[in-house]
Amino acid sequence: MRRCVPVLAAAAAAPTGASSAAVPQARPPGDLAWRPVPTGTGEQYRGLDAVDRRTAWVSGEDGGVLRTTDGGHTWDDVAPAGTEGMALRDVEAHDADRASVLAIGTGTDSRIYTTTDGGASWTLAFVNDREEAFYDCMDFFAGGRRGLALSDPVDGEFRILETRDGGLSWSVVDADMPAAADGEFAFAASGTCLVTVGGRHAWFTTSDGDSRVFRSGDGGRTWQVSAAPIPATDAGGVFSLAFRNPRQGVAVGGDFLLPADGSDTTGVTDDGGTTWVPGGDVAGYRSGVDWVSGAGGRTLVAVGPTGSDVSAHRGRTCRTFDDTAYDSVVCVGGGTCWASGPDGAVATLRR
Repeated sequence: MRRCVPVLAAAAAAPTGASSAAVPQARPPGDLAWRPVPTGTGEQYRGLDAVDRRTAWVSGEDGGVLRTTDGGHTWDDVAPAGTEGMALRDVEAHDADRASVLAIGTGTDSRIYTTTDGGASWTLAFVNDREEAFYDCMDFFAGGRRGLALSDPVDGEFRILETRDGGLSWSVVDADMPAAADGEFAFAASGTCLVTVGGRHAWFTTSDGDSRVFRSGDGGRTWQVSAAPIPATDAGGVFSLAFRNPRQGVAVGGDFLLPADGSDTTGVTDDGGTTWVPGGDVAGYRSGVDWVSGAGGRTLVAVGPTGSDVSAHRGRTCRTFDDTAYDSVVCVGGGTCWASGPDGAVATLRR
Protein backbone atom coordinates (compact mmCIF):
# COMPACT_ATOMS: atom_id res chain seq x y z
CA MET A 1 0.00 0.00 0.00
CA ARG A 2 1.40 3.39 -1.04
CA ARG A 3 0.33 6.23 1.22
CA CYS A 4 0.86 9.98 1.38
CA VAL A 5 2.84 11.22 4.36
CA PRO A 6 1.70 14.67 5.59
CA VAL A 7 4.53 17.17 5.41
CA LEU A 8 2.62 19.22 7.99
CA ALA A 9 3.59 16.58 10.56
CA ALA A 10 7.29 16.28 9.93
CA ALA A 11 7.80 13.79 12.71
CA ALA A 12 5.17 11.35 11.48
CA ALA A 13 6.38 7.77 11.66
CA ALA A 14 5.82 4.92 9.23
CA PRO A 15 2.79 2.71 9.84
CA THR A 16 3.22 0.04 12.49
CA GLY A 17 5.21 -2.89 11.18
CA ALA A 18 6.45 -1.04 8.09
CA SER A 19 9.91 0.30 7.44
CA SER A 20 10.43 3.86 6.23
CA ALA A 21 11.41 2.43 2.84
CA ALA A 22 7.86 1.13 2.47
CA VAL A 23 6.44 4.66 2.57
CA PRO A 24 7.71 6.40 -0.58
CA GLN A 25 7.45 10.19 -0.51
CA ALA A 26 7.31 11.88 -3.89
CA ARG A 27 9.12 15.21 -3.85
CA PRO A 28 7.45 17.63 -6.22
CA PRO A 29 9.49 20.52 -7.57
CA GLY A 30 9.56 23.39 -5.07
CA ASP A 31 7.59 23.95 -1.88
CA LEU A 32 3.83 24.14 -2.26
CA ALA A 33 1.41 26.19 -0.17
CA TRP A 34 -2.10 27.47 -0.75
CA ARG A 35 -2.48 31.27 -0.57
CA PRO A 36 -6.04 32.16 0.53
CA VAL A 37 -7.79 34.84 -1.54
CA PRO A 38 -10.86 35.75 0.57
CA THR A 39 -14.20 36.11 -1.17
CA GLY A 40 -15.97 37.88 1.69
CA THR A 41 -18.75 35.28 1.76
CA GLY A 42 -19.53 32.11 3.69
CA GLU A 43 -20.97 30.16 0.75
CA GLN A 44 -19.54 26.76 -0.20
CA TYR A 45 -18.03 26.91 -3.68
CA ARG A 46 -17.92 23.49 -5.32
CA GLY A 47 -18.03 24.98 -8.82
CA LEU A 48 -14.65 26.35 -9.95
CA ASP A 49 -12.98 27.21 -13.22
CA ALA A 50 -9.94 29.36 -13.96
CA VAL A 51 -8.81 30.96 -17.20
CA ASP A 52 -5.34 32.02 -16.05
CA ARG A 53 -3.57 33.24 -12.91
CA ARG A 54 -5.78 36.37 -12.80
CA THR A 55 -9.22 35.26 -13.98
CA ALA A 56 -11.37 32.67 -12.21
CA TRP A 57 -15.05 31.91 -11.58
CA VAL A 58 -16.69 30.08 -8.65
CA SER A 59 -20.30 28.91 -8.17
CA GLY A 60 -21.92 28.01 -4.89
CA GLU A 61 -24.41 25.94 -2.95
CA ASP A 62 -26.80 28.88 -2.49
CA GLY A 63 -26.89 30.10 -6.09
CA GLY A 64 -23.93 32.44 -5.88
CA VAL A 65 -21.48 33.11 -8.72
CA LEU A 66 -18.32 35.18 -8.25
CA ARG A 67 -15.72 36.28 -10.78
CA THR A 68 -12.25 37.75 -10.31
CA THR A 69 -10.00 39.28 -12.95
CA ASP A 70 -7.18 40.37 -10.63
CA GLY A 71 -6.02 37.11 -9.08
CA GLY A 72 -8.59 37.14 -6.28
CA HIS A 73 -7.82 40.58 -4.84
CA THR A 74 -11.42 41.58 -5.64
CA TRP A 75 -14.51 39.58 -6.57
CA ASP A 76 -17.60 40.57 -8.55
CA ASP A 77 -20.99 39.11 -7.61
CA VAL A 78 -22.30 38.04 -11.04
CA ALA A 79 -24.95 35.44 -10.13
CA PRO A 80 -27.93 34.98 -12.44
CA ALA A 81 -31.15 36.48 -11.14
CA GLY A 82 -33.37 34.03 -9.27
CA THR A 83 -30.77 31.37 -8.48
CA GLU A 84 -30.87 31.83 -4.69
CA GLY A 85 -31.09 28.43 -3.04
CA MET A 86 -29.90 26.53 -6.12
CA ALA A 87 -26.87 24.26 -5.86
CA LEU A 88 -24.64 25.53 -8.67
CA ARG A 89 -22.17 22.64 -8.64
CA ASP A 90 -20.28 23.41 -11.86
CA VAL A 91 -19.01 26.48 -13.67
CA GLU A 92 -17.13 26.31 -16.97
CA ALA A 93 -15.42 29.50 -18.13
CA HIS A 94 -13.89 30.29 -21.51
CA ASP A 95 -12.57 33.74 -20.61
CA ALA A 96 -13.47 36.73 -18.43
CA ASP A 97 -16.76 37.22 -20.32
CA ARG A 98 -18.07 33.78 -21.31
CA ALA A 99 -19.11 31.10 -18.82
CA SER A 100 -21.84 28.55 -18.07
CA VAL A 101 -23.09 27.37 -14.67
CA LEU A 102 -24.95 24.13 -13.92
CA ALA A 103 -27.61 23.80 -11.22
CA ILE A 104 -28.12 20.23 -10.03
CA GLY A 105 -31.28 18.44 -8.91
CA THR A 106 -34.17 16.36 -10.14
CA GLY A 107 -36.63 17.61 -12.72
CA THR A 108 -36.53 21.32 -13.42
CA ASP A 109 -33.97 21.91 -10.66
CA SER A 110 -31.35 20.80 -13.21
CA ARG A 111 -30.63 23.76 -15.47
CA ILE A 112 -27.81 25.60 -17.23
CA TYR A 113 -27.25 29.36 -17.42
CA THR A 114 -24.77 30.97 -19.84
CA THR A 115 -23.31 34.49 -19.97
CA THR A 116 -21.32 36.20 -22.71
CA ASP A 117 -20.80 39.54 -20.94
CA GLY A 118 -19.03 38.64 -17.71
CA GLY A 119 -22.22 37.91 -15.80
CA ALA A 120 -23.98 41.21 -16.49
CA SER A 121 -26.74 39.14 -18.09
CA TRP A 122 -27.47 35.42 -18.35
CA THR A 123 -29.38 33.18 -20.75
CA LEU A 124 -31.36 30.31 -19.23
CA ALA A 125 -29.99 27.89 -21.81
CA PHE A 126 -31.44 24.59 -20.55
CA VAL A 127 -34.13 23.38 -18.14
CA ASN A 128 -34.48 19.64 -17.60
CA ASP A 129 -37.92 18.25 -18.50
CA ARG A 130 -37.44 14.64 -17.32
CA GLU A 131 -38.33 14.14 -13.66
CA GLU A 132 -35.97 11.17 -13.31
CA ALA A 133 -32.98 13.02 -14.80
CA PHE A 134 -30.40 14.63 -12.51
CA TYR A 135 -27.54 16.55 -14.14
CA ASP A 136 -24.21 16.37 -12.33
CA CYS A 137 -21.44 18.06 -14.32
CA MET A 138 -20.38 19.45 -17.69
CA ASP A 139 -17.29 20.36 -19.71
CA PHE A 140 -16.39 21.99 -23.02
CA PHE A 141 -14.09 20.82 -25.77
CA ALA A 142 -11.18 22.93 -26.98
CA GLY A 143 -12.37 26.17 -28.52
CA GLY A 144 -15.40 26.47 -26.25
CA ARG A 145 -18.13 26.00 -28.87
CA ARG A 146 -18.95 22.35 -28.20
CA GLY A 147 -19.63 20.93 -24.77
CA LEU A 148 -21.28 18.04 -22.95
CA ALA A 149 -23.31 17.68 -19.74
CA LEU A 150 -24.01 14.45 -17.85
CA SER A 151 -27.20 13.22 -16.19
CA ASP A 152 -27.75 10.18 -13.99
CA PRO A 153 -29.49 7.31 -15.82
CA VAL A 154 -32.83 7.76 -17.57
CA ASP A 155 -34.47 4.53 -18.73
CA GLY A 156 -31.36 2.58 -17.73
CA GLU A 157 -28.76 4.71 -19.52
CA PHE A 158 -26.73 7.76 -18.60
CA ARG A 159 -27.97 10.81 -20.49
CA ILE A 160 -25.71 13.25 -22.36
CA LEU A 161 -26.52 16.84 -23.34
CA GLU A 162 -24.63 18.64 -26.10
CA THR A 163 -24.10 22.28 -27.00
CA ARG A 164 -22.61 23.51 -30.27
CA ASP A 165 -22.92 27.25 -29.66
CA GLY A 166 -20.83 27.83 -26.55
CA GLY A 167 -23.56 26.88 -24.09
CA LEU A 168 -26.39 29.08 -25.36
CA SER A 169 -28.53 26.06 -26.27
CA TRP A 170 -28.43 22.35 -25.36
CA SER A 171 -30.00 19.16 -26.70
CA VAL A 172 -30.02 15.49 -25.72
CA VAL A 173 -27.51 13.33 -27.62
CA ASP A 174 -28.79 10.10 -29.13
CA ALA A 175 -25.69 8.36 -27.79
CA ASP A 176 -24.66 4.73 -28.12
CA MET A 177 -24.32 4.20 -24.37
CA PRO A 178 -23.62 1.03 -22.35
CA ALA A 179 -26.38 0.20 -19.89
CA ALA A 180 -26.07 1.55 -16.36
CA ALA A 181 -25.67 -0.89 -13.50
CA ASP A 182 -28.41 -1.13 -10.90
CA GLY A 183 -28.10 1.91 -8.62
CA GLU A 184 -25.22 3.44 -10.60
CA PHE A 185 -24.97 7.24 -10.74
CA ALA A 186 -22.44 10.09 -10.81
CA PHE A 187 -21.34 12.32 -7.93
CA ALA A 188 -21.82 16.09 -8.37
CA ALA A 189 -18.97 16.99 -6.04
CA SER A 190 -16.68 19.35 -7.94
CA GLY A 191 -17.89 19.65 -11.51
CA THR A 192 -15.31 17.14 -12.70
CA CYS A 193 -17.24 13.89 -13.00
CA LEU A 194 -17.17 14.62 -16.76
CA VAL A 195 -14.04 15.98 -18.47
CA THR A 196 -12.85 16.55 -22.03
CA VAL A 197 -9.52 16.82 -23.88
CA GLY A 198 -9.04 18.40 -27.30
CA GLY A 199 -11.92 18.36 -29.75
CA ARG A 200 -13.40 14.88 -29.37
CA HIS A 201 -12.21 12.95 -26.29
CA ALA A 202 -14.46 12.80 -23.21
CA TRP A 203 -14.78 10.73 -20.06
CA PHE A 204 -17.24 10.49 -17.18
CA THR A 205 -17.17 8.53 -13.98
CA THR A 206 -19.79 6.65 -11.96
CA SER A 207 -20.23 5.21 -8.48
CA ASP A 208 -22.55 3.47 -6.01
CA GLY A 209 -24.02 0.57 -8.01
CA ASP A 210 -20.66 0.24 -9.78
CA SER A 211 -17.41 2.19 -10.00
CA ARG A 212 -16.61 2.75 -13.66
CA VAL A 213 -15.21 5.24 -16.17
CA PHE A 214 -16.98 5.78 -19.50
CA ARG A 215 -14.97 7.10 -22.45
CA SER A 216 -15.74 8.55 -25.88
CA GLY A 217 -13.41 9.33 -28.76
CA ASP A 218 -16.01 10.89 -31.07
CA GLY A 219 -17.32 13.84 -29.10
CA GLY A 220 -19.88 11.91 -27.07
CA ARG A 221 -21.69 9.95 -29.78
CA THR A 222 -20.46 6.50 -28.74
CA TRP A 223 -19.15 5.35 -25.38
CA GLN A 224 -17.19 2.44 -23.95
CA VAL A 225 -16.77 1.65 -20.26
CA SER A 226 -14.10 0.19 -17.98
CA ALA A 227 -13.91 -0.75 -14.31
CA ALA A 228 -12.26 1.76 -11.95
CA PRO A 229 -9.98 0.64 -9.09
CA ILE A 230 -11.75 2.82 -6.49
CA PRO A 231 -14.42 0.72 -4.72
CA ALA A 232 -18.08 1.73 -5.02
CA THR A 233 -20.07 2.23 -1.81
CA ASP A 234 -23.37 3.91 -0.96
CA ALA A 235 -21.43 7.13 -0.35
CA GLY A 236 -18.33 6.52 -2.38
CA GLY A 237 -16.51 5.67 -5.54
CA VAL A 238 -14.88 7.90 -8.14
CA PHE A 239 -15.63 11.61 -7.71
CA SER A 240 -13.23 13.41 -10.05
CA LEU A 241 -11.27 12.83 -13.26
CA ALA A 242 -8.41 14.71 -14.92
CA PHE A 243 -6.73 13.91 -18.23
CA ARG A 244 -3.45 15.48 -19.32
CA ASN A 245 -3.89 14.23 -22.90
CA PRO A 246 -6.02 11.54 -24.61
CA ARG A 247 -4.01 8.77 -22.93
CA GLN A 248 -2.84 9.85 -19.46
CA GLY A 249 -5.53 10.26 -16.82
CA VAL A 250 -6.14 10.10 -13.09
CA ALA A 251 -9.22 9.40 -10.95
CA VAL A 252 -9.77 10.25 -7.28
CA GLY A 253 -12.55 9.58 -4.80
CA GLY A 254 -13.24 7.50 -1.73
CA ASP A 255 -16.17 7.57 0.69
CA PHE A 256 -17.36 11.02 1.79
CA LEU A 257 -18.76 9.52 5.01
CA LEU A 258 -15.19 8.37 5.82
CA PRO A 259 -13.29 11.55 4.94
CA ALA A 260 -10.03 10.52 6.65
CA ASP A 261 -9.78 7.14 4.90
CA GLY A 262 -7.38 7.57 1.98
CA SER A 263 -6.93 3.92 1.06
CA ASP A 264 -7.96 2.81 -2.43
CA THR A 265 -8.91 6.36 -3.42
CA THR A 266 -6.93 6.91 -6.65
CA GLY A 267 -6.52 5.31 -10.06
CA VAL A 268 -4.34 6.02 -13.10
CA THR A 269 -4.49 5.13 -16.79
CA ASP A 270 -1.96 5.37 -19.60
CA ASP A 271 -4.18 4.11 -22.41
CA GLY A 272 -7.02 6.60 -22.44
CA GLY A 273 -9.11 4.83 -19.84
CA THR A 274 -9.32 1.36 -21.34
CA THR A 275 -7.50 0.01 -18.29
CA TRP A 276 -7.05 1.53 -14.84
CA VAL A 277 -4.68 0.58 -12.04
CA PRO A 278 -4.57 1.75 -8.41
CA GLY A 279 -2.52 4.88 -7.73
CA GLY A 280 -0.87 6.01 -4.52
CA ASP A 281 -3.08 6.32 -1.46
CA VAL A 282 -3.79 9.85 -0.30
CA ALA A 283 -4.61 11.28 3.14
CA GLY A 284 -8.39 10.99 2.82
CA TYR A 285 -11.40 11.11 0.53
CA ARG A 286 -10.67 13.44 -2.41
CA SER A 287 -13.29 15.26 -4.49
CA GLY A 288 -11.07 17.10 -7.00
CA VAL A 289 -7.84 16.56 -8.94
CA ASP A 290 -5.93 18.25 -11.75
CA TRP A 291 -2.59 18.19 -13.56
CA VAL A 292 -0.14 21.01 -12.82
CA SER A 293 0.96 22.61 -16.09
CA GLY A 294 4.64 23.23 -16.72
CA ALA A 295 5.66 20.39 -14.42
CA GLY A 296 6.94 17.94 -17.00
CA GLY A 297 3.61 16.18 -17.30
CA ARG A 298 4.02 14.30 -14.04
CA THR A 299 2.64 16.47 -11.23
CA LEU A 300 -0.92 16.33 -9.88
CA VAL A 301 -2.76 18.09 -7.07
CA ALA A 302 -5.79 16.54 -5.32
CA VAL A 303 -8.08 18.20 -2.75
CA GLY A 304 -10.72 17.14 -0.26
CA PRO A 305 -12.16 17.90 3.18
CA THR A 306 -9.06 16.71 5.05
CA GLY A 307 -6.42 18.44 2.94
CA SER A 308 -4.45 18.54 -0.30
CA ASP A 309 -1.98 16.07 -1.80
CA VAL A 310 0.63 16.42 -4.52
CA SER A 311 2.15 13.74 -6.70
CA ALA A 312 5.28 14.20 -8.81
CA HIS A 313 4.94 10.66 -10.14
CA ARG A 314 1.71 10.91 -12.16
CA GLY A 315 -0.40 9.75 -9.22
CA ARG A 316 1.63 6.68 -8.34
CA THR A 317 3.10 8.16 -5.15
CA CYS A 318 2.17 11.35 -3.34
CA ARG A 319 2.49 13.49 -0.24
CA THR A 320 0.12 15.73 1.70
CA PHE A 321 1.09 19.40 1.87
CA ASP A 322 -1.95 21.15 3.43
CA ASP A 323 -4.81 20.26 5.78
CA THR A 324 -7.31 22.95 4.71
CA ALA A 325 -10.65 21.72 3.36
CA TYR A 326 -11.23 22.31 -0.35
CA ASP A 327 -13.73 20.72 -2.75
CA SER A 328 -12.37 21.64 -6.18
CA VAL A 329 -9.05 22.33 -7.89
CA VAL A 330 -8.18 23.69 -11.35
CA CYS A 331 -4.67 24.26 -12.69
CA VAL A 332 -3.86 26.66 -15.53
CA GLY A 333 -0.82 27.76 -17.53
CA GLY A 334 2.32 28.85 -15.77
CA GLY A 335 1.95 26.32 -12.96
CA THR A 336 -0.87 28.19 -11.15
CA CYS A 337 -3.64 26.21 -9.44
CA TRP A 338 -6.87 27.47 -7.91
CA ALA A 339 -8.90 25.72 -5.17
CA SER A 340 -12.35 26.42 -3.73
CA GLY A 341 -14.47 24.99 -0.96
CA PRO A 342 -16.53 25.59 2.19
CA ASP A 343 -17.00 28.88 4.07
CA GLY A 344 -16.24 31.01 1.04
CA ALA A 345 -12.77 29.52 0.67
CA VAL A 346 -10.75 30.19 -2.48
CA ALA A 347 -6.97 29.92 -2.74
CA THR A 348 -4.14 29.92 -5.28
CA LEU A 349 -0.98 27.88 -5.51
CA ARG A 350 2.05 28.58 -7.64
CA ARG A 351 5.09 26.44 -8.31
